[in-house]
Amino acid sequence: MAVKKIALITGPTAGIGYELSKLFAKDGYDLVLVSRDEVRLQALGQELKNMYGTQSHVLVTDLANVNSPRKIHNFVKQQGISVDILVNNAGFQVYGTFSETPLDKELDMLHVHITGLTILTKLFLVDMLAKGSGRILNVGSTGSFVPGGPFNAVYCATKAYILSFSEAIAEELKGTNITVTTLCPGATATEFAKRANIEDITLFKYKWGVMDARTVARAGYDALNQGKRSIVPGFANKMTVYSIKFTPRRLMTIATKLFMSR
Repeated sequence: MAVKKIALITGPTAGIGYELSKLFAKDGYDLVLVSRDEVRLQALGQELKNMYGTQSHVLVTDLANVNSPRKIHNFVKQQGISVDILVNNAGFQVYGTFSETPLDKELDMLHVHITGLTILTKLFLVDMLAKGSGRILNVGSTGSFVPGGPFNAVYCATKAYILSFSEAIAEELKGTNITVTTLCPGATATEFAKRANIEDITLFKYKWGVMDARTVARAGYDALNQGKRSIVPGFANKMTVYSIKFTPRRLMTIATKLFMSR
């Protein structure tokens, strides 16, 4: 009997992470599901078992805690699990003028988007190198390409880090059997916008490039399996990212401010 491959996904209980979980399960992967929401995590594990016969190992932990990445890695080792795919999807947004936004939440964002993602990538990449194979999917944003993100100053900066970090590692791994892909979605119709209280900003109000989570997840999933280094789903989002290359930084920052304003 063939050993089933295993994907570890952070933030799988809603939105893009939820849709990615279903894609992996449908293709026969067992899963390690990591979230701070125990009720939804357990429900997801049961749902995937009922739908696809998938075995899910669930771990309740908050990646805003600096100890969580090592807790996740230790959990996997203790369970005797060999992770084939790492999906660093967990994330959230803090919207508003930087002088007025809550510092504690922004520090949590730094831990989730940067510290946690970096440590998880390091720990599981070492395991993959020892095994000789593996794939990593890091979730960035179209904000990863923006030279400045007014009202999203910390968020866009962390997403820029994710893309830069991932592209560097992808080049380091050239010639190995391990790939790193960055999924860079634009505005996506998920709980993300509601939690960040940004459903009424210009970007969402006029639905510029807004996509559904299932389509975004499929784009990321396909890019991961093809070993691509990055993917920007959707024509409007691709055009936005393309235009950034030819727009002066100051002008792009002003345009971003307009899109993110109420």
